[in-house]
Amino acid sequence: MDINLLALGLGNSRLGIGAFAAGTLGTVVRIPHGQRGDWVKQIGDQWAQIGQREGAAVAAASVNPFLDEPLEQAVAQATGRKTLWVGKDIELPIKVKTEQPEQTGVDRVLNVAAAYEQMGKACVVVDAGTAITVDCCNDQGEFLGGAISPGVAMQLDALKERTAKLPRVEFVIPTGPFGRSTSQAILQGIYHGIRGMVKELTEQYATELGQWPDIIATGGDAQTLFGGWELIHAVALDLEMYGIALAYAEDEIGRGST
Repeated sequence: MDINLLALGLGNSRLGIGAFAAGTLGTVVRIPHGQRGDWVKQIGDQWAQIGQREGAAVAAASVNPFLDEPLEQAVAQATGRKTLWVGKDIELPIKVKTEQPEQTGVDRVLNVAAAYEQMGKACVVVDAGTAITVDCCNDQGEFLGGAISPGVAMQLDALKERTAKLPRVEFVIPTGPFGRSTSQAILQGIYHGIRGMVKELTEQYATELGQWPDIIATGGDAQTLFGGWELIHAVALDLEMYGIALAYAEDEIGRGST
């Protein structure tokens, strides 16, 4: 569906802003929450790409309810439009089979929905952001659930804050098989610990599914953690944007059929 949509992904650490013009996503801007003063300008700049197009709308997904109202206000100021929220104004595009679907992070569901829409079969999505989530859907595109662990920055911060001597290090790919310094030992533990978790969880999911699912990686640390790893089918940093667009497009189709 050739939608004209401003997609907003409100996360724990930053806001993602992407404009779909006739169904094609342009450059996505990501703004840390410490720079919320830039919201109106950046939203306005993205809206300028589609605002005059037919049916232009604004859709958002949030896992940070404390910032929902400020975002709505920024959208209204920048575009003059109402924000449509996925999961409230817009139905989720796939069935969620967790015990409490309403408490399952909408970003997790949208990532899996977007991956399934492309793959058309059971798959796993690893989102390496503030938290790391490893989620799975079956061949029917049903969200089955997954796992949540602390993200890279959270792990690095915890080691610094909860020990007497360990330093806060910059996250890069560690070198060699052994950590020959304290900093390299920390990097080895976090880097390979996360990759090992992803492999172990995917093996567990594969046992339940009866097949090995392709793994799609997304999130701010995805490229550093998973780029070039043979276990990963693709790194797709804008996956949530496509999930928001998918939810909006399917909701529009549903409304048109009623």
